[in-house]
Amino acid sequence: MNTPPTPDPHEEHLVLEAEARRLLFTDARTANSFTDEPVPDEALQAIWELAKWPPTSANTNPMRVLFLRTGHARERLIPHLAEGNRDKSVSAPVIAVLAYDTRYSEHIPRLLPFKPELKEALEADPVGHQEHARFNSALQAGYFLLSVRAAGLAAGPLGGFDSDGVDREFFPDGRLKSFLVVNIGKPGDNPWFERLPRLEYEEAVSCL
Repeated sequence: MNTPPTPDPHEEHLVLEAEARRLLFTDARTANSFTDEPVPDEALQAIWELAKWPPTSANTNPMRVLFLRTGHARERLIPHLAEGNRDKSVSAPVIAVLAYDTRYSEHIPRLLPFKPELKEALEADPVGHQEHARFNSALQAGYFLLSVRAAGLAAGPLGGFDSDGVDREFFPDGRLKSFLVVNIGKPGDNPWFERLPRLEYEEAVSCL
């Protein structure tokens, strides 16, 4: 897809319409069941084409996505999920495994062309190098979930899985490290739990 045009700094500030806010935030829910309606390749690409644009530190983009679409591929994942997560994942037509690239810095000269020396600076600090990958891939995971919703699909993120087992199964060369599983599809029967409360503004926000 084409790169979006650079915004006009003099253009009137735009606000997301109420319907879009409901789709992405206030009415959106974590799905726990899915229909068997297939998710086309075009929808999966559309998810990435949205998720890739929000910011990461130094534009490093360390997150990688593995879409499991075939029955065989999904069956390979299921044994590595916590038992309580297996049924909901069996029903999902697509499961995304989100991982971070431990060698993400090799792309810095292309992704940050005005400061290619950052590659060597990050690699000189192995601990910081990997912390950078974990933190920024977690940011990207949030963008990814919103992009699934924006594509008209439901997302069911799961943290309960054996990441070492998933890595051995799908990323045996050790370069990618899984950190989140996301079920994707159209919501099925009784897909939602009761809406849980959130902290109010006064409880979570301070202004100085």
